[in-house]
Amino acid sequence: MSQNRRNFLKSLGIGAAASMLTPGQLWSNAREPIVTAIKAFTGTTANNEEVFWETIREQFHFAEGLTYFNNGSLGACPTPIREAAHTFRSILDDFPSKYMWGGWENEKETVRKQVADLFSVSAEEIALIHNTTEGMNLIARSMELQTGDEVILADHEHTSAVAPWTVWQAAKGIRLIRPTLPILPKSVDEIVAIYRKAIGPKTKVISICHLVNTNGMILPIKEITEMAHEKGILVAVDGAQGAGMFHTDLENLGCDFYTVSAHKWLFSPKGIGIFYAKKDVQPRLKPLLVARGYEDTSIRRLENYNTRNLPELLALGAAVDYRNAIGPQKIHDRTFELKHYLRNLLHDHPKLRLKTPEPDALSAGIQAVEVVGKEVQVVKERLFEEYGIDCRPMSKFGLNAVRLSLAIFISKKQIDDLVNALNAIATS
Repeated sequence: MSQNRRNFLKSLGIGAAASMLTPGQLWSNAREPIVTAIKAFTGTTANNEEVFWETIREQFHFAEGLTYFNNGSLGACPTPIREAAHTFRSILDDFPSKYMWGGWENEKETVRKQVADLFSVSAEEIALIHNTTEGMNLIARSMELQTGDEVILADHEHTSAVAPWTVWQAAKGIRLIRPTLPILPKSVDEIVAIYRKAIGPKTKVISICHLVNTNGMILPIKEITEMAHEKGILVAVDGAQGAGMFHTDLENLGCDFYTVSAHKWLFSPKGIGIFYAKKDVQPRLKPLLVARGYEDTSIRRLENYNTRNLPELLALGAAVDYRNAIGPQKIHDRTFELKHYLRNLLHDHPKLRLKTPEPDALSAGIQAVEVVGKEVQVVKERLFEEYGIDCRPMSKFGLNAVRLSLAIFISKKQIDDLVNALNAIATS
């Protein structure tokens, strides 16, 4: 390397000291405070378990006076993930052409492997895209369906999952079958039976969300997939609300496609998504965009955007590291602990009615609560204006309920305060 080039790189803060660090090395510096804090409380007894979660909660910074029960709409990045993203952004801006086009290829593959491990699948089955909506468009646009073929989408599917099938397939004469799901099913079998009845000789795809965004109901992906595959039907899953909230083992679920917005329950920066496709169905998929390198036959062809927001992509790897530092099982268990805590407080309340199924197989970290006799939009506004609580109002399907997201940064005291606020609104 010439002296002039050394001086140039030094002036940019690049070189052996900065530019060649891997995401893991950079992230290790940003994550050290939280890892140290987490380790300090690992193995604590039940008596100070809340202190552990308070340590986690302190890593999530919200506006002054805001209590955030709206993670199901958009998640927050904890401080270490924010810092990791800022670090990657600075490195990119110090030497844009190097890192946008090739300088981070190994690091991108590291993130792909991290995500694959998270979902118990192969890295060759994971594309790193923008969001769930892009993934659903990839699937719906790619399918070579014939006039009269049918796609099943239940009535609770998100608009961004229905619109791609409407635009790319319905105009060709493909029928969209929209079975009605119960609000409060008692068992997995009850839901499976609805899909079984909806299947016909022309059914080619079942497009289904893992966890519905309306009232937090979990749909039995494994059971529905097994039934569908017996009839040669593909299963495409909108996993926006499930991934990160609880264990998601895609090999075990067996579905053909699974797409995720990582900015919800994985707490990654916004605008990063995950797309899973089994190896044997990948030849069916066509990229939404094509650029140089379009000849690539691997799943990477689906994420070939030429330029993209790589700092956020690398920070997804940091988000997975963050999750692993806490412990996936610990996160899973905490989600259900918070769910049970909230439901116990509301049990048999005369004015506060749960609109989410009770069994753990049918719900987790999203619960919907109706304030009986009060219009949901009024309840939502009063929660925010009088108590600083943000949540999502749900009026469809007769819910008239506020949707409450129980992310790991929510404390039991905040749930106490929420229930007190709902009770005050209900009795005023």
